[in-house]
Amino acid sequence: MKCVLGIDTSNYTTSVCAVAAVDGTLLASARKLLPVTDGQRGLRQSDALFFHVRQLPMVMGELMQHLHVAGVSPEWVAAGVSVRPRPYASSYMPVFQAGASFATSFTQAIGIPLVHTSHQEGHLAAAEHFVPVEGRRFVAVHISGGTSDVMIAERTAFGYKVDLIGEGLDLHAGQFVDRVGVHLGLPFPAGPELERLASSLGHESSDEQPSFALPASVRGAQMSFSGPLSAAIRALDAGTSPELVASAVQRCIAQSVAKAVEYAIREHDDSIREVLVAGGVASNAVICQRVTQRLLKRVRGVRVQFAPPEFARDNALGVARIAQGRFRA
Repeated sequence: MKCVLGIDTSNYTTSVCAVAAVDGTLLASARKLLPVTDGQRGLRQSDALFFHVRQLPMVMGELMQHLHVAGVSPEWVAAGVSVRPRPYASSYMPVFQAGASFATSFTQAIGIPLVHTSHQEGHLAAAEHFVPVEGRRFVAVHISGGTSDVMIAERTAFGYKVDLIGEGLDLHAGQFVDRVGVHLGLPFPAGPELERLASSLGHESSDEQPSFALPASVRGAQMSFSGPLSAAIRALDAGTSPELVASAVQRCIAQSVAKAVEYAIREHDDSIREVLVAGGVASNAVICQRVTQRLLKRVRGVRVQFAPPEFARDNALGVARIAQGRFRA
């Protein structure tokens, strides 16, 4: 079968993916988190780059095994790779050189075209694989450990054209989650465990006044999480239950995202009613629910969509889909 390969080497995940060349159908995906020592809040770029170089053969082998089990014998006709965090010439992180080097060697060896894209565009394309946005222009939100971007995005033949409306003023949403999680002794990245911790409180109505809350700090479409982080740490040190703080973190992020999106629509293009939220933090079900509920109340006719949790997190599906689209074009 003719297939397109996608490769993404982000800050914390080595990812590869195969899609059908004819229609972009997802055939198989493999990924592996980079190892982070307990108690640490991340990796140096040099260490992350080394781990990607070590893990790429492993995840490629796993992808080939998944294809074999699915009865697919791949004929690679194109490949895509994320070479920078965001779709700007000035955007750069060393970790993406691991994927770029692997992809260049792979495609040159077998004589197929290679498409360069960005990690951010890959997230948007992965989300659209499952929840396509109506029309070409929409509000895109990318919330992760390295990004808190709110954009007006437009689909193009090359991926996405984005107009940045707001970005993180200090800490990003994922860093907020991870630093609270590390303080609680949770494994890094802390998102899934923090969500489970908060869920132990049981269901809370969105209209219910919580017994502990963290303020949402938003300026226009720019989100700030350093103040809420300090407040969360102080509360934990003062004896507030971890469950209450975990729930408050989720509420704070959701309120911040919803405020930023509302600003982007009202102040930059009030004709837009499509919102797509991607990135690892968007895998949190409570955050997704609360963002949706707030925007439905405050923006008439809005439609808010999220990728499934497995593909909200870092993955190579969107990179493969962008390459597949370019190959067909």
